[in-house]
Amino acid sequence: MELRMTTTFPDISISTDRLVLRPFDESDIPALIEMMNDEMVVAWTSAPHPYTTTDAERWVRRIAPAERTQGRGIALAVTEFLTQRLVGTVHLRHTDWRTRATEAAYVTAPWARGEGYATEAVLAVAQWIFRDQRFERLELRTAADNTASQQVAQKIGCVSEGVLRNAWIARTRTENGADGGWTDIRTDLIVWSLLPEDLEGAADRMAGAGGYGSYNDWN
Repeated sequence: MELRMTTTFPDISISTDRLVLRPFDESDIPALIEMMNDEMVVAWTSAPHPYTTTDAERWVRRIAPAERTQGRGIALAVTEFLTQRLVGTVHLRHTDWRTRATEAAYVTAPWARGEGYATEAVLAVAQWIFRDQRFERLELRTAADNTASQQVAQKIGCVSEGVLRNAWIARTRTENGADGGWTDIRTDLIVWSLLPEDLEGAADRMAGAGGYGSYNDWN
């Protein structure tokens, strides 16, 4: 008897001490536009710039849902539990269902930086895919100069596997950047990996550092 392999993630919401990770909805559009036009997001992502209402509507209504239903991964809005405010996103992509491996990308809104929200959100997703979905590998790729993103990888216990030279195109302000000018620049990517055994003690390490270590509520 042949067993059918699952090739889509469930329609999920994940709760942590401070956050709720859930599918995007229409109410996220204004905050998504603001977040994606932030300078750090423009610099380190390949999202359209300027990021318009049309871009946000396309993401919320079509692109994000299709990531899950077409088996490529899952895109989750990260919101603050108390205020429901959009903190950022965690996006699982390039999912390989045979090897049970996927890549995580994440963005944090400017107002929410420095609070450990990205670490909390990515760790919650990692625990979910390893424990509930039986995945065997989570990969992160961070631009060589994107230290904030690298710190998230380090805090959740990722192992640096090497450098992909000249593998990414970032953006930087032009000389007349005050007028909104950007130009593309080549940069290296650092490859990080997280395996199920790497999570052992992760919650304790986070709690000991004053972070949040309980990520076990998903439905």
